[in-house]
Amino acid sequence: MDCRVVVEAAVPVYDVGSADEAVRIAISKTGEMLNPDLNYVEIDMGDRSCPHCGDHLEPAFIAADEGLVALELEMTVFNVERDEHAARIARKEIGQRLENIPLEVLEVETIESDEDDAQDGGTSEESAADTGDDGSAIEDELDLDVGLDDDDDDDILPEFEELVEE
Repeated sequence: MDCRVVVEAAVPVYDVGSADEAVRIAISKTGEMLNPDLNYVEIDMGDRSCPHCGDHLEPAFIAADEGLVALELEMTVFNVERDEHAARIARKEIGQRLENIPLEVLEVETIESDEDDAQDGGTSEESAADTGDDGSAIEDELDLDVGLDDDDDDDILPEFEELVEE
């Protein structure tokens, strides 16, 4: 299972005059910390709202030429067992590069991939009819498609050993 994970980061910035400047500096600073190791992480401004009235707020809070910017970092985590597993992996990978920056997982979304559909083989009734009860039909097809027999395996190993000795 593959998951898309969105993590919120609170990035501090210094010597800024406006919220727009703080956001630009925070995105640049975060990008430098993540690249080149995590260049697949998407960085975007975070959405903030007032806890009391629900009004939309700027993603940056500025006081005394210093700011705290809310950024959303999005990455895709592959081959996980559960949503919690994907969230832990994303927090660990991003958190290792963003030292002293608090992170919170906002969203974990399961991604339906083409490989999952291909592995399912359609409905369970169709796949059971195609493969038989034990899946032997697929194994027989694979042996026929590849053209490998048990006799061919003995011929491959000596050639490989001869190549290694040279």
